[in-house]
Amino acid sequence: MFESAELGHRIARAEYARREPALRAALLEAQFALGASGRFPVVIVIGGVDGAGKGETVNLLNEWMDPRHIHTHAYPPPSDEERERPRMWRYWRTLPPRGTIGILFGAWHTDPVLDRVARRSDNDTYERQIEEICRFEQMLADEGVLLLKYWFHLSRRDQKARLSALAKDPLTRWRVTAEDWRRFAQYDRFRKVSEQLLRRTSTAHAPWQIVEGLDEHYRSLTVGESLLAALRARLKRTEPVVPVRAAAVVPALDRRSVLSALELDQPLSREQYEPLLERWQGRLNRLSRHAKFRRHSVVVVFEGVDAAGKGGAIRRVTAALDARQYQGVPVAAPSEEERAQPYLWRFWRNLPRRGHFALFDRSWYGRVLVERVERLCSESDWMRAYGEINDFEAELAAHGVIVVKFWLQISKAEQLRRFRERERVAFKNFKITPEDWRNRRRWNDYQQAVCDMVDRTSTDVAPWTLVEADNKLFARIKVLSALTGRIEAALQRG
Repeated sequence: MFESAELGHRIARAEYARREPALRAALLEAQFALGASGRFPVVIVIGGVDGAGKGETVNLLNEWMDPRHIHTHAYPPPSDEERERPRMWRYWRTLPPRGTIGILFGAWHTDPVLDRVARRSDNDTYERQIEEICRFEQMLADEGVLLLKYWFHLSRRDQKARLSALAKDPLTRWRVTAEDWRRFAQYDRFRKVSEQLLRRTSTAHAPWQIVEGLDEHYRSLTVGESLLAALRARLKRTEPVVPVRAAAVVPALDRRSVLSALELDQPLSREQYEPLLERWQGRLNRLSRHAKFRRHSVVVVFEGVDAAGKGGAIRRVTAALDARQYQGVPVAAPSEEERAQPYLWRFWRNLPRRGHFALFDRSWYGRVLVERVERLCSESDWMRAYGEINDFEAELAAHGVIVVKFWLQISKAEQLRRFRERERVAFKNFKITPEDWRNRRRWNDYQQAVCDMVDRTSTDVAPWTLVEADNKLFARIKVLSALTGRIEAALQRG
């Protein structure tokens, strides 16, 4: 893949001086047009061999354009905070909002390559990581991100000469470290491993451009003109109709579903409830203080019919925990900041560190529930979200996050009774809104969306627990017992 980047490409100084001013002006104009439109973000990924001009190019782009609207991030070895979250957490946090440019100096590709070169991972692991990268980049493209990837290359001879020249110059020798020379000693292996990555992750929506880094004038104009062409083309483009990439959802012919099969009014008296509550809360508390729990975190998702008792169930869970150990995350309509990012962004940023809980009152499932039913996103958006959500939860589980998901279901008659009680009782008035009544009129649409959600996202690593919630006491005990059981199982596995 690197043959064309080992030909000794060069641009004469005079030619560069002639073309640079017009290129800079055009890039600024395109950047301002991007900001004015606010339609999409630009993510520029910078990778490649040491000494090929990656850092110089990052600095040059910040010089040529308005750095106030460029988010530049480099990724040193993960901090303690980053190691306690899934690998992709720190990249999600640095995605630029719509209308801006993000330059990622080394990104989600870097660690898998270095680990494979150093033999800290095997080929099966590397292939799995490559596949995860492909799905992540597909999701970014589907969310409207303009993703540009530049791989800076040098031949073995040219890299050695470049590192030696930098090391000899007193003004630049600080840029060459012992680690750079150790990596150079593995040049052939680095090239082989990198080619495997580039071949698999160079896709129609996110291709790699391999740039020969030998001549600074050539690489600068190459990247600058490529960026300009991509910006202009995207700004001119009307938003395409994205085809649906999943099989259609079809209700069962007999109308029987995972929800209609539930016996919603489960018996449990107050006298039975009190000792069960104490037992399960005590058990949950002891698990939260277990030595093995420090290697895990817990993400609990509460979804359900309006007035099904999510808040009451959450309060019984938090009553068993140290307040310093959990974070409640109430999810409402996205803010302006959140709408400028891919829809999963606001959930990634609230993931707990090890030894902690995050309890989501509503969640990322809004994409396949309310956004689907109320047509707040296109069919292609919510159809692809099933796979994106499964990928997200699988990544959490692979990092040791215990993902526990509850759907609380009540009958339509019980919902009506609770709505009227909320209207009648003064201190419950805040719980009922015109939105609740409007959603009730779409009852059948929401029930079908829930059934599709369960069928497509109840997985081995993150299964749904359906909670019969006409009896609030029964529902609370089922939530506590199921949550405790999932944590116990995870701690037994280590």
